[in-house]
Amino acid sequence: MIWAVSWRNVWRSRTRSLVIISAIALGVFAGVFTIAFMLGWLNQKVDNVIKTEVSHIQIHHADYIQTSEVEDYITDINTIKENIESKPNVAGVSTRIIATCMISSAETGSGVQMVGIDPENEQRVTNLHTKIIDGAYFEGVKRNPIVIGEKLAKKLKVKVRSKIVVTVTEMDGTLSGGSFRVAGIFKTANSTYDEMRAFVRVEDLQNLIKIEDNVAHELAIRMTENNMENELATQLKSEYPNLQTLTWTELMPDMKMMNESMEFMIYIFVIIILLALGFGIVNTMLMVILERVKELGMLMAVGMNKLRVFTMIVLETIFLSLVGGVIGIALAVGLTIITGKTGLDLSLWADGLSSAGFDTMVYPTIGIDSVITVTILVIITGILSAIYPARKAIKLNPAEALRIE
Repeated sequence: MIWAVSWRNVWRSRTRSLVIISAIALGVFAGVFTIAFMLGWLNQKVDNVIKTEVSHIQIHHADYIQTSEVEDYITDINTIKENIESKPNVAGVSTRIIATCMISSAETGSGVQMVGIDPENEQRVTNLHTKIIDGAYFEGVKRNPIVIGEKLAKKLKVKVRSKIVVTVTEMDGTLSGGSFRVAGIFKTANSTYDEMRAFVRVEDLQNLIKIEDNVAHELAIRMTENNMENELATQLKSEYPNLQTLTWTELMPDMKMMNESMEFMIYIFVIIILLALGFGIVNTMLMVILERVKELGMLMAVGMNKLRVFTMIVLETIFLSLVGGVIGIALAVGLTIITGKTGLDLSLWADGLSSAGFDTMVYPTIGIDSVITVTILVIITGILSAIYPARKAIKLNPAEALRIE
């Protein structure tokens, strides 16, 4: 009975109820869609870091991360690679030889990190081959092909099939040089990465720096799914205690911190929106009570106890919050589904975003857990917002309330 009465009371002042429902719906819509946008943006950033830049796990010589010296390499790399490939949930393993070098064109030069890879194995670990915007992935050039980033290509003023010269330090410390020809130009979401890395075939870099076979500076591992890397990393640390095994969060602690801080910011943002909505609901319900002082006094005079009056006011508030919240969530989820397929184009800020490693096309996403969390928070906000107006209602003196005109 009290539920039906509360529902009818909501619609006694249709205009006011629609205004507060619209305000709640708009606030919840903004909050939920903002969550979807930020989660989509962050997930894309993490995905780019894993699939393009560092992979899930990397293994190095114990001193390599600190020194970056060519002599700090892993030996018997093929045996280690075969062992890791045999483990469950491993999608691919790539061995890399890395050398810091000077790369020069006819116009200018730049210091870069040259990475020697097996192109076929690398495709199972990173998505570099899908980022080619000009030329091809190690095709079209027979001798000493090199794949460079778009920003580096612009800096060197070169294009596909342009000749560039690489100067690097050999294993014995002497300077060595070699000529390469641009086979492909790639573009990732991170323009800094595009400027600082160049890729060549591992055998070409081996010949250039005179390093022995069956060694590598870096072994990159890609898992079949995210969040599977910690268990394998722990296992590899015990199997190879003399090597340094790091997950992507350890390699890029700034990304881990960004991930955690973004989640914290999302909840702070939602709480601020709900607080604003809560004050609006309190104000509306106080107006409702002031308009119905005589009616509430009459109800208590004829025998409705204070608990039922309190419950009636709380239910009216919850109905307002729930209707507005459901509408807002439905609109936000609908827009998230649409933009999750079409994307949101932020190319207007492309330079700033790419320098920070963010995509200019964002695909919002949200999980059912986030939707449920927001729904629960809306209900809690409604309940908390109803307490003060409901207490004001039950404190009314029936005799004095009935004398009010």
